[in-house]
Amino acid sequence: MRVFFCDHVEVPLPPGHRFPMAKYARLRERLLEARLLDPTDLLPSTPAAALDLERVHAPHYLEGLLSGTLDPRILRAIGFPWSDALLRRSRASVSGTISAGRAALEDGISGNLAGGTHHAFADRGAGFCVFNDIAVACRTLLDAGDVRRVLVLDLDVHQGDGTAAIFGNEPRVYTASIHGEKNFPFHKQQSDLDLALPDQTGDDEYLAALEPFLARAFAESNPDLVFFQGGVDALAADKLGRLGMTAAGMRRRDERVLGEARRRGIPIALTLGGGYADPIDATLDAHCGTYAVAREVFG
Repeated sequence: MRVFFCDHVEVPLPPGHRFPMAKYARLRERLLEARLLDPTDLLPSTPAAALDLERVHAPHYLEGLLSGTLDPRILRAIGFPWSDALLRRSRASVSGTISAGRAALEDGISGNLAGGTHHAFADRGAGFCVFNDIAVACRTLLDAGDVRRVLVLDLDVHQGDGTAAIFGNEPRVYTASIHGEKNFPFHKQQSDLDLALPDQTGDDEYLAALEPFLARAFAESNPDLVFFQGGVDALAADKLGRLGMTAAGMRRRDERVLGEARRRGIPIALTLGGGYADPIDATLDAHCGTYAVAREVFG
């Protein structure tokens, strides 16, 4: 199982910044300690090519990022101060998702220990998202003729508004999102399939809604590849999540998603998405749970 990472690019953040940048390296360490991954499974990501970024993102936005002259209002919406390290890491995260998509097509399953930056639009970033890595990966694989149709299955508790907007008129990419009804982003976009859940939704209600949602998403998308945005911020312990799921419920979610892909013989690539528990251990445990399920389902 090939899994890509970019935590070797360290991004300096101001003291007290609420984004848990350290979770990525810690997760990689935990996956190795738990023997869910072997060192030979892990591959460092290199920066994505400008040509690939241009498949999705507007020239003026890319120029502002590359030159460090981005509109301060957009930087505030992203939530990170500009730095060369942020740019290099964000590009490497995109490359990791492209590589994970290609590896999944060859092996059946793969992962990126980053990615899932689904709030980035074509012309701007937002919500800790600089580039939309899944959108760039979809366009890159479609343009290369590697796939004909892609399902973006986004179960992060925050709707993938950027991804939905980017592919609003793209019939080859089917966007499906289960998210918190009252959570960020407060102005939702229209995915091909949306399911908004009320605050404090727990395991039983979530999993009951998931079954028909998955059946419809797979049937209507008829994909050659799935990108699974497996954010774990639906946990009750998540400080930004507002839902009420347990760790056991998250594992059952992953079992159903990965089991459905395996049953249908459709390759699937994992991206991390959100997770903001404080302390971060509950988030790390849930991300490890996704990889434990992947090992069980795909062998």
